[in-house]
Amino acid sequence: MSAPNVPAAQYMSSEHVINEFYHHGLKRLQRLSALQVLLLALMAGGLITMGALFSVLLAQGIEAEGPKRLVQGLAFTAGFFSVILSSAILFTEVNVVLPATLLHLHDKSLITRVMRFWLLTWIGNLGGALLFGWMVNIAQYYPPEIYQDLSVFVGKKMHYAEVGTPAAWFKAMLSGVIANWLVGMAAFFATMGRTIFGKYIPVFLLVSLFVAGNFQHSPANMGYFSLIMAHGEGPGWGPAMLWNIIPVGIGNIIGGAFLVAIPFWYALRGEAEDQSGHESQSE
Repeated sequence: MSAPNVPAAQYMSSEHVINEFYHHGLKRLQRLSALQVLLLALMAGGLITMGALFSVLLAQGIEAEGPKRLVQGLAFTAGFFSVILSSAILFTEVNVVLPATLLHLHDKSLITRVMRFWLLTWIGNLGGALLFGWMVNIAQYYPPEIYQDLSVFVGKKMHYAEVGTPAAWFKAMLSGVIANWLVGMAAFFATMGRTIFGKYIPVFLLVSLFVAGNFQHSPANMGYFSLIMAHGEGPGWGPAMLWNIIPVGIGNIIGGAFLVAIPFWYALRGEAEDQSGHESQSE
């Protein structure tokens, strides 16, 4: 008896997403040179910086907190989604893809390349933020109200420095954990989508959530800091690194690895293997 006609799935099943991360990460490890990784990371840093700028510009003049945060989240997705579509390399996405790659990796000689990839991504994202923040400052004139709103953004991110305790440093790291959980799940669902619109909806929802909650995202913060410090304001790179970018970056790694890649790999790997085997037999 023949099986009834079943419409094709409109998205990739969650059982296969971690496996897709592995293949995506392995292909990049094997094919990209250090210079290519650095260049793609630089582009991602620039795109995220433009998303940060857009979040300030688009929300200008909105007084109600709810609509303002929604608009800020919507605007910031322009940068993050551009990274996804362009195959640029973003530190917070790598924090999910590379752990998933390591969990499947059989060639241990590639481990050093994984570590190099991680480091180059972080350096490239920072370099891209610095470069495009500087370019925006030279090329554009914005009224004082824009920089006032940008200062409010940066002030929230430097709250941990104002407290100045080890507990505050830990809170910055923990905020980074939550941010990369949300951003990692955005990448997870975007991988599931088979159309541009299907990929964008979860990115919009989850990125807007992390922006509205003021959870800390290391590349995004690089963008905000670069924009304001190129203008001659802001806390300075020393305090920004010590009290935000470094602890947040550590938290981003933990969130991507331990709240996305590892739990989904452990919980769903058997189902993915069974489904793959069933599909092979059917063929």
